Amino acid sequence: MRDMKNAALHRPPRYPQMWLFWCVLVHALVAGLFWLGGMWVGLVALLAGHLFLLWGVLWPYSSLYGPVLTHLLGDAPRVWLTIDDGPSHDTRALLDVLDAHRARATFFLVAERARQHPELVQEIIRRGHQIGNHSLSHPAAWFWALGPWRMHDEIHQAQQILGEIAGQPPRWFRAVVGMANPFVHAPLKALGLARVAWSARGFDGVSRSVEEVLATLEKDLRPGAIVLLHEGGDGRHVEILRRVLQRLDALGLRAELPD
Repeated sequence: MRDMKNAALHRPPRYPQMWLFWCVLVHALVAGLFWLGGMWVGLVALLAGHLFLLWGVLWPYSSLYGPVLTHLLGDAPRVWLTIDDGPSHDTRALLDVLDAHRARATFFLVAERARQHPELVQEIIRRGHQIGNHSLSHPAAWFWALGPWRMHDEIHQAQQILGEIAGQPPRWFRAVVGMANPFVHAPLKALGLARVAWSARGFDGVSRSVEEVLATLEKDLRPGAIVLLHEGGDGRHVEILRRVLQRLDALGLRAELPD
């Protein structure tokens, strides 16, 4: 039963060219509306169709172009802690906090940063945690707009580097800033990676106080939540993790790995 649940969670794309279907469908409908309703109706339909296609890129939870995991299955009292953008000067302190609470997490790592600090990647694995692929260089402003060759390199090179350092390749991928354009899914299928989003976040990646982050985050702390946290930055993240784990303990929720 556990293996069946894990298989249901871990879903690499099966049809990475699904974006072609949506593009053809949208433009066929637009052409029909041009023919039936005239220029203005057609132009409105064209704008609406392109906004629909763009929504599939910019909305982190959209499965328009391929599957994305947003929560764990079942009602067991567990959550999945995910920590993005490392490794960093916070990593060892975060590991100590996790150890103190007997919690487990997945660290979604930027491969260029991992290559600079391979000892931190190995320490994550040694302490019983997991790593995920979070791109080669973390191009935050433009990841959503990368073309197919650059996207291939960002994902494939990251997978190779992280696999060599950790001794085994990641199984999970998180898009930079959560935005995944149609060209993400072919590399994911080729590498057997499943895309992960989140269901609980406190926007700790921007300048917010610990209290503000917790107030936003804890509204969504429930069984099956995928919790998005960050590391690095201005150093608040260790205290945020400590407070999140205290709150999980109070709610009777365990921080576990999905597999």
